[in-house]
Amino acid sequence: MSTGQTRSRDTMGKVGGLAPEFLASPELLDAVSPSAERGGMLIGSDPRNEPASVSLLRPMPTRVVALGGLYLARQLALRALAVGALVIIATGRPQAWQALAQATMTGPNERPLPVLSIRRLSPIELPDGTEDHPVLVVHDGGATPVELLPPRTPWQTTMYVLPYLHPQAGQLAVNADLVLVQRLQAAQAQLAARIWRLNPAMVNELAQLRDDHVLALGQDLWMPIRLITNEGEKKILGPVRRGD
Repeated sequence: MSTGQTRSRDTMGKVGGLAPEFLASPELLDAVSPSAERGGMLIGSDPRNEPASVSLLRPMPTRVVALGGLYLARQLALRALAVGALVIIATGRPQAWQALAQATMTGPNERPLPVLSIRRLSPIELPDGTEDHPVLVVHDGGATPVELLPPRTPWQTTMYVLPYLHPQAGQLAVNADLVLVQRLQAAQAQLAARIWRLNPAMVNELAQLRDDHVLALGQDLWMPIRLITNEGEKKILGPVRRGD
């Protein structure tokens, strides 16, 4: 993939202002996969081995839950960068996200591109998203996150990174527009059954997912997806895995 050029909104204190144009490094662009469609993000293949995409960035406020660990959340954030999103990561463990920060370094002074911001877990005024430059907020706040940065405007998505399923996060999970679940332990799968009213076959499927699979849950949606990681992504994130 060749070098690209785009614009990003300034994120802190200048909501609505445009940042200068920047060039994404070929290394970053080569490391990520293109979206499958406008607003859709290719993440793997379905049971028929057809490309599988999820609607992570949409023309409406969107809540997403990534349940199972950091790898999946970091891969989604990396691919959001590839489709022109501004990614704001709110976390209590910034070191866990430094691989993405390093991937956006460019230029003679190795400065990060103005498309990724790693911040503390605290409320901020979020920039407006647009179709060309949506906003993805990654809320990495543990198993029972407080909604500090809820999505409020079109083309704005908040993704909650849950290391495991906690009963107190049940309402957040139920209200999410999309939940991506990696394999759950037996007790966790039973909790998922109560939260989403799953039948025994579904519970069994959740408990037996392979390390490189996720299950996409949503309204009228139940789809196992095999994650696909290209060589560029592996250099940044390592191999596909579960857990933190």
